Amino acid sequence: MKQIPNLFTLLNLIAGCLAIVFILQTGEGIINYNGQDWKIYLPEKIWWGSVCIGIAGIIDFLDGFVARLFKSTSEMGKQLDSLADVVSFGVAPGMIMYQLLRISFASTEDGLDVAMFSLIPAFLVPAAAAWRLARFNISEPNLSGFTGIPAPAAGLLIASFPLILLYNYFNVQQLLLNRWVLYLLIFVISYLMVSRLPMISMKFSGGGAKGNLPKIILVVVAVLAAITLKWLAVPVVFLAYILISLIYKKQTA
Repeated sequence: MKQIPNLFTLLNLIAGCLAIVFILQTGEGIINYNGQDWKIYLPEKIWWGSVCIGIAGIIDFLDGFVARLFKSTSEMGKQLDSLADVVSFGVAPGMIMYQLLRISFASTEDGLDVAMFSLIPAFLVPAAAAWRLARFNISEPNLSGFTGIPAPAAGLLIASFPLILLYNYFNVQQLLLNRWVLYLLIFVISYLMVSRLPMISMKFSGGGAKGNLPKIILVVVAVLAAITLKWLAVPVVFLAYILISLIYKKQTA
């Protein structure tokens, strides 16, 4: 029974590995969007990679719940969880950014001959996730929050990008496949992971509605955004999480 949470963690790792396989597979372009005389082609498997990262996120939540249920938290489980998270929410999202950068360059003249150094910035995502998780492992436990954006939150944000592109909400395809926008996203998301920004934990405490008010507000925002914005809700909720955390931490400081 003590190893059940660790088995969940390994499922998280397997989901991350499957995500990488899907993301790096080539396939026929499904999207053929004509805007300003250029076309966008995406490998069809990349969206399955996003789904696998989402599944990894669900499992990552469940393994902590199962560990508390069976009262089987351990140092090994903590280390194993971080190792799995590096793959599922660091390497796999980094590969998504790599593919999106490659596709962005491919849409331009002579883009198929893009130099490798132009794609290397995508690897900042797994590097930042590894740094963030290593720092978390050696820091003192803090039930009220985190320092820096958690790797799963950053990974799930990036996983939403191919799904946003698939449905082209509000005609964001050209924006999200602009190389400079992608570079900016890579640097900002990586910085947020390794930063010292105080972020709230989404675990509800016994403090009633008042004690859990920031989390309740975020849940309401998430539900409303999901209904109205579909997959665009993910970046909206991500930004709301940052803003609510900063406002709440400032009020309680």
